[in-house]
Amino acid sequence: MSFDPSQKYRPFPPIDLPNRQWPSRSLEQAPIWCSVDLRDGNQALAVPMNVSQKLEMFEALVKCGFKQIEVGFPSASNTEFEFNRRLIEDGRIPDDVTIQCLVQAREDLIEKTVQSLMGAKNVIIHMYNSTSPAQRKYVFGLEKADIVNMAVRGAKWVKERIARLEDNGTRVTLQYSPESFSLTELEFAKEISEAVMDVWQPTPERKMILNLPDTVQVAMPNIYADQIEWMCGNIKNRESLIISLHAHNDRGTGTAATELAMLAGADRVEGTLFGNGERTGNLDIVQVAMNLYMHGIDPKLDFSDMNGLIKMYERCTGMTVPARQPYAGELVFTAFSGSHQDAIKKGLTAYEKQPGPWDVPYLTIDPKDIGREYHEVIRVNSQSGKGGVAYLLEAEFGIELPKDLQREFGPIANDAVDKLGREVTAAELKAMFWKEYIERDQPYALVHFHADGIGGLFSCRASMEHQGQEIRITGDGNGPIAAFVDALKNNGAPAFEITTYREQSLSEGTGASALAYIQIKLANGRTVWGAGVDTNIELASIKAVVSAVNRAA
Repeated sequence: MSFDPSQKYRPFPPIDLPNRQWPSRSLEQAPIWCSVDLRDGNQALAVPMNVSQKLEMFEALVKCGFKQIEVGFPSASNTEFEFNRRLIEDGRIPDDVTIQCLVQAREDLIEKTVQSLMGAKNVIIHMYNSTSPAQRKYVFGLEKADIVNMAVRGAKWVKERIARLEDNGTRVTLQYSPESFSLTELEFAKEISEAVMDVWQPTPERKMILNLPDTVQVAMPNIYADQIEWMCGNIKNRESLIISLHAHNDRGTGTAATELAMLAGADRVEGTLFGNGERTGNLDIVQVAMNLYMHGIDPKLDFSDMNGLIKMYERCTGMTVPARQPYAGELVFTAFSGSHQDAIKKGLTAYEKQPGPWDVPYLTIDPKDIGREYHEVIRVNSQSGKGGVAYLLEAEFGIELPKDLQREFGPIANDAVDKLGREVTAAELKAMFWKEYIERDQPYALVHFHADGIGGLFSCRASMEHQGQEIRITGDGNGPIAAFVDALKNNGAPAFEITTYREQSLSEGTGASALAYIQIKLANGRTVWGAGVDTNIELASIKAVVSAVNRAA
């Protein structure tokens, strides 16, 4: 890219809209949603979905709450036509769901589309023709008047045929798209749209849908918003129209363009799950819906089983959802950074103690709302810190490491993970902890321990394996642990004192295991942690002392 782009490309001109209102507005409710996965999304696949895959996706879209679903282009192929018939004849369309079909402004295609819809309860016939200067010049070789005549003829052919549907009990809504609207002169987009309106005669009681697509993104999102506000403010009989959006993602701003255009007055949004579509894709409806949700607005769509939805999508389309796809990706709620993990852990702990407005660092929504578990949020690799390690051990196994022990074990785990050069599981972290603390048996291994107490004074007898030989030790103290410490000191162990003692239960019931943590301080001031596990809490504590002494050695 060493050339001067200004010699080949030109910026999109701004819209003359000096009194624009959309920048000061806020979104307060969900739009009318229309999924175009089965048409726009399907036609973008290297291998289009077969009928059974389309049926599975249709049912999933209905389950999510879509009330309008563009099911295909029935005049384009027999597969598309038969899919429509299968939906209708098998009674698969709920009474509150409207199916939508796309058709070009050609009489034979319109006729076949109407035939495919016979017997349906609620339908949208979506007619389009392209209107931009480049399309007029290079594709059609026609002037503006000819393009308007094309749209008007198509509108008349649709109107002539809808009586056949309505006489059969079908409620029909008409939709027109000046395709490549965002590249079309606004005055001409208004002219051709009003010409179609003159044929279809919409009313406030029976509105038509005017779909104004950002078919190929060539401008910043604010330009699309300006175009939508201009159309909403200048087209006649606005009260008889449902203004619809259909954004693609060529500049990577499909979500932004849609949200700003909603502020500009649009009523309806077309898009696909996870943004599947031609070139860089369609608008990702999941993103816009969840953006509303995170601001406390009911999106009227249910993505509470996000993992199940992703599996369906990948199975039916052969596509994959990127790991960083907003809201849906495998890693979008995941923190590897130590400081992030610590902040998330503290935020989750505070929220669980006192639920209220969601305010957890780094998490825009509660992962549980879309069927994700908290243990998916924090994952450990070489970039992680003590907070992530501690969180996984607690979340998966109930191991509640004391703060100072977290600080000691965190770097040890980090070094081990760094050597592996990959992410590790909670089970692997537990194995690391067990190896470092619980399974330490050198230079001392506990063989037997017994303590008796009389009048606050305890005596202990213990057998230890030391340097390959079993030794017997005895000691006295004001408790079993103190007596054992005295016994160790009497038999050559380095001088130390216990500074911290913690215990916890690892499981419930008669076979519950106890986990004891003990921190010792050596004569030189160094502190070392030990840990022990046993069904007997006294033995777990003694094992923790042995662990700490062994680690100090």
